[in-house]
Amino acid sequence: MELSAILKPGAVRVMSAASSKKRLFQEIGDLAQSAFGLDAPIVVDALMERESLGPTGVGHGVALPHARLDGLDDVVGGIVLLETPIDFGAVDRQPIDIAFALFAPKDAGVNHLKALARVSRTLRDPSICAKLRANPDPATIYTILTETQPVQAA
Repeated sequence: MELSAILKPGAVRVMSAASSKKRLFQEIGDLAQSAFGLDAPIVVDALMERESLGPTGVGHGVALPHARLDGLDDVVGGIVLLETPIDFGAVDRQPIDIAFALFAPKDAGVNHLKALARVSRTLRDPSICAKLRANPDPATIYTILTETQPVQAA
């Protein structure tokens, strides 16, 4: 699954700062509403509910919040780049400045996991994260994430 199938240009946002994890989720909810027509309060509630099961901050300044939602046909995602990192309760206890949110249909099954794995593999690459942080422009971020990545052996 390629990121270009999940992410669209209108689902990329750069913020100077977010005061908290909840405020970041509200921004992601607004992004999901404008890019995909999802209901922002429902998105925020779903992200908060998933986060209560365990933090989605995966380390190295990256978080992968995700939720299953009614009313979706495909897995979709959006990315928020924060110019000022925030505490997210990440596994490495470091603040995050990249949040890639994924939304899947309630019955997405394996497609949700494939999308999560693809995003995780991409954002584990330090060179990609460095490019994202060095280019805080939504169009550039979209291009960095959707340009063809070399296939990596498992």
